[in-house]
Amino acid sequence: MNQEEGEVLLDVIGQRCPLPVLRARKRLLRLEPGRLLRVFASDPVARIDMPHFCAEAGHELLETRDRGTWIEFLIRRGENVREPDEALLSKPVSDL
Repeated sequence: MNQEEGEVLLDVIGQRCPLPVLRARKRLLRLEPGRLLRVFASDPVARIDMPHFCAEAGHELLETRDRGTWIEFLIRRGENVREPDEALLSKPVSDL
């Protein structure tokens, strides 16, 4: 199975918050609904951010695996993806 038919891989090991989620978001937006994205991230904050992002954006987080020094996520691209409100993006996290 080639990459077009199977999973798309995104390696963001070594990148710090918010880059893993932002790069996953960008890649998912370019995929057809239902396609799979496997993300490799080393930032411990991704363990919290990735599930939250998936729930908010309308993607399905199928797996989260702790690989020791990094984390593996398997995400199914949602059918009806919700983009965040610009007003929400401009708010400090402490105000949410």
